Amino acid sequence: MNKIVFATNNKNKLAEVANQLGGDFELITLEELGCTEELAETADTLEGNAWQKARYVAKTYGVNCFADDTGLEIACLNGEPGVYSARYAGQQKSAEDNMALVLEKMKGEKNRKAQFRTAIALILNGEEHLFEGKVDGEIAEAKSGAKGFGYDPIFIPEGYTKTFAEFSMEEKNTISHRGRAVAKLVDYLKTT
Repeated sequence: MNKIVFATNNKNKLAEVANQLGGDFELITLEELGCTEELAETADTLEGNAWQKARYVAKTYGVNCFADDTGLEIACLNGEPGVYSARYAGQQKSAEDNMALVLEKMKGEKNRKAQFRTAIALILNGEEHLFEGKVDGEIAEAKSGAKGFGYDPIFIPEGYTKTFAEFSMEEKNTISHRGRAVAKLVDYLKTT
């Protein structure tokens, strides 16, 4: 079985990705690797943050790894929160605060179009590869659903009437931004 490190401390992301990788790969966490420091995310793009984390882990620990960064990009907010999605309402990285800020800024707004975008940076045997996934949708008027994480309770994917927080993990993985990026990653890993 192939071992690969997912450079994240986000347990929700780990669960989603492990669900998609299935039995072909053993997903190693940063905790299992002995990496306890907070990985820097100081780039000004999602791709830059993903590369920053993946390159740090690959270089420091000498392992094959991948890292992701995800952003919610809202049309009427000129693409905000974007690369700052996790800390939109402050360094405490509170999903509740972030959603409250988005809903406050969008009060009365008719154009609720948004997209979720994920960039995954993979370093495998010294070679670098980038995978992207995105899903279009809109921002709900209010939170709905108890599943998922982050902005899931306020994001309604295109073609649906419920938020990501109302989908099962399996349903979400088939259409979500991260699910699409991870599917490309898995397809690539299975061919190497």
